[in-house]
Amino acid sequence: MISRVADHCFWFGRYLERAESTARVLAVTQHHVLDAELTPPEHWRPLLTASGQEPHFVEQFGAEAVGDGDAVQRYLCFDEDNTASMQRAIAAARDNARSIREVISLEVWETVNELHLWLDRGQGATDWTLNRHGFYRRIRQAVQLALGLTQSTMLHDTPLDFIWLGVLLERMGQTARILDVHHVAFTRAAQAAKADPTTLGATHQVIETARWLALLRACSGGEPFMKVNQGRVTGESVARFLAFEPRFPRSIRHCAHAAYTRLADIRPPESQALPGGDTLAQLHGLTLWIADKSQEHLDLSSLHGMLVRVVDETAAICDGIGRDLLGNVTRPTPSVPPPAAAPPQISAPARSTQSQS
Repeated sequence: MISRVADHCFWFGRYLERAESTARVLAVTQHHVLDAELTPPEHWRPLLTASGQEPHFVEQFGAEAVGDGDAVQRYLCFDEDNTASMQRAIAAARDNARSIREVISLEVWETVNELHLWLDRGQGATDWTLNRHGFYRRIRQAVQLALGLTQSTMLHDTPLDFIWLGVLLERMGQTARILDVHHVAFTRAAQAAKADPTTLGATHQVIETARWLALLRACSGGEPFMKVNQGRVTGESVARFLAFEPRFPRSIRHCAHAAYTRLADIRPPESQALPGGDTLAQLHGLTLWIADKSQEHLDLSSLHGMLVRVVDETAAICDGIGRDLLGNVTRPTPSVPPPAAAPPQISAPARSTQSQS
């Protein structure tokens, strides 16, 4: 398999996963605004931080705009200058799909192309104005359909391994970043509430529970979490579920193990003559480290450091795959910068995994 095709397969998967994740987080936050009595910036700033676009957004629209839900949503959905916008991710996925028409099925191509045309011709923006919930649902369902079709209509060989390797690494980075950014936001709210008891913050049990539930829904983990944890929703239980639950397909542990399996199929560990051995070993080491961490008591005060390691190593693994297996192909789309720094008393959220996108 030539590196050009492998590169397009890998990034096709990453862009699809990125668009679906953005749509899901926006939809959940929109509902969360109605459920929790928090200030508008407390709702919308974490989304900008998780996408790594808060500095660019503030530069374009001003600091006050981080509390404007419509402005944040429009920016993350359609802004042409936003390298992480959903429309740009879907356009990039479609461009990659067009370059690998010989390996993906007609059904996969049609699904991605229809989604792109729906957005590009303005119908998506109209639907966004008239029915915001329906708009996000259509994005999620179209991406999930495309990814499902890759499994059911494509040969299960190397191109499919590269597509899902991209999906799994993107998903692992997204879960770690979303969990880290929300954990920082919760800590910030708790500190604000402690300093000023009249401030609504994470120390209010109802608000704290609502925010952890919103985080679970943002990762499609609400129902699976309740089936595993039949008790009070706490920060420790949610963080442990999203980080370590091996049966949950968006947990960090599951994604790391599945990504290693895909990469081992592409570059078997015993094939010393093939490139990519160091990257495979690094992914294997990360997988074992996460599995070991799952056996320990999870202290929320150490969660940030753990997530930073996951995000940084995921970025290094993606760089290694690009260098060793994808031929260092230069991407036409710019990178997603790291998220903005947290307040001085709190460590900054983990930086972006998307070093090449």
